Amino acid sequence: MTNKHPNPRTVKTADTAFSILEKVLEADGATITQLAAELGMAKSTVHRHLQTLYEREYVVREGDTYHVSLRFLEFGEHARTRNKGYRLVKEKVEQLAEETEERVQFIVEEHGYGVYVYRATGSRGVQTDPGIGKRIPLHAIAAGKAILAYLPTEQVETILEKRGLPGITANTTTDREALFRNLETIRRDGFSVNNQENVEGLRAIGVPIKDKDGSVLGALSISGPTHRMKGEWFEDELPNLLLGTANELELNIAYA
Repeated sequence: MTNKHPNPRTVKTADTAFSILEKVLEADGATITQLAAELGMAKSTVHRHLQTLYEREYVVREGDTYHVSLRFLEFGEHARTRNKGYRLVKEKVEQLAEETEERVQFIVEEHGYGVYVYRATGSRGVQTDPGIGKRIPLHAIAAGKAILAYLPTEQVETILEKRGLPGITANTTTDREALFRNLETIRRDGFSVNNQENVEGLRAIGVPIKDKDGSVLGALSISGPTHRMKGEWFEDELPNLLLGTANELELNIAYA
């Protein structure tokens, strides 16, 4: 995404290089001509940046088309595993997916978005959520609301000020007061519910995962189609399963 109003404290050339990289990723590959048109830049400017990125091995060329390179795997894996708590979560995500046969994900907050860190799909899981590393509004997903409920109020206010409350479906909470009431309910119950707020026909249950200092590390969620996510299974069994898993994880994180 191009930053049309760059912070005066940032470096313009670095901002331009990242805008080009983001557009290459978004387009799943692009030529110099396409990038220049999309970003409103001179072809010579785009070419110079791409040539630098190519020589540093952050992009590859296929004919006239540039793609992001596998060099980013190293960065992504480091980001995903730098916190040992994240590593402990991975096994639980896979176990829950096998046990529930649904889609299970672990999400963390970064720059006011929810970021998918781990995901596993059970035998009946549906392919609805974005891929690993994708960012999504926190207020529209179960894991995101579980995170918001346990962040300091000042931090939640900052996130809402920066990211807003965009409506994704007809069920997405777009009212600030309604969201804060929902966060109170989550703190009372210990888990969150997503009732078709991000994808029509999909429900999810989420629970926060706390670090050893009590701060929220991220959140686990289990999602599935509305025809399965209902009744005692959705209202009691899944919340209890997730709460038990969260308790076990937090003990492992605290004493690892």
